[in-house]
Amino acid sequence: MAVKPRSPISEAPWVQAVLMATGLGFMAILVLLPMVSVFVEAFRQGLKAYLNALADPQALYAVRLTLLVAAIAVPMNVVFGLAASWCIAKFDFAGKRLLITFIDLPFSVSPVISGIIYVLLFGLNGLLGPWLQEHNMRIVFAVPGLVIATIFVTFPFVARELIPLMEEQGTEEEEAAIMLGAGGWRTFFSVTLPNIKWGLFYGVLLCNARAMGEFGAVSVVSGHIRGQTTTIPLHVEILYNEYNFVAAFAVASLLTILALVTLLLKSLIELKFAAEIRAKNKE
Repeated sequence: MAVKPRSPISEAPWVQAVLMATGLGFMAILVLLPMVSVFVEAFRQGLKAYLNALADPQALYAVRLTLLVAAIAVPMNVVFGLAASWCIAKFDFAGKRLLITFIDLPFSVSPVISGIIYVLLFGLNGLLGPWLQEHNMRIVFAVPGLVIATIFVTFPFVARELIPLMEEQGTEEEEAAIMLGAGGWRTFFSVTLPNIKWGLFYGVLLCNARAMGEFGAVSVVSGHIRGQTTTIPLHVEILYNEYNFVAAFAVASLLTILALVTLLLKSLIELKFAAEIRAKNKE
């Protein structure tokens, strides 16, 4: 009697239950519980204390500075990500693998190390420090340093989302548009950009979340000057070190809300992208 082969992707019900329970348990302990704890601690002394912590002038400055840094860093990374992914996916050139390696560099370098490098480069005693001082320019321990450090740690996100997407789509549609008389910019905005829009939105979303939540590199180049170079994560650290736990968790809840919004938008983008792929396959 022949034995019916078991599917390699099917498991006994008890195995499936154990695997699901293990995964959900890890998610609950490592993700859900910390998020709930943030809001529990933030509202420990009531809504009034929570709102007062958010209305503090230094907290408001930290929020404004965080938004400013993200508003500069994210668009610059979008421009770089589009240009780099276009070159890598559409053309063959010398140094292509080197460019990909440089794009991945922030993933392998500690943000603290990158911050130290910028201090050694732009600091008062750094390589360019004396020249910057002569021209009355300040980068380290000022807003430009925060922007530069944030750009470095976030610039892979847009490019890394777009490169595989552009490589999969190939160059046939762009070549057809050019043969029909479309110029470079017309081809980009009419053909390339609509095909990568969901991947671009996803990359921008991840880039923005990382930019607003970055701590390591920003902490090194900021100098922790309260009311001048403290972003939201740095302000949370200062409050926590001062044992002002309610205010620290209240401000931290803003980053937690950002994380939740990011997850929601991520899911919506994935659904939209999947629906678009299904519609193209039907055609």
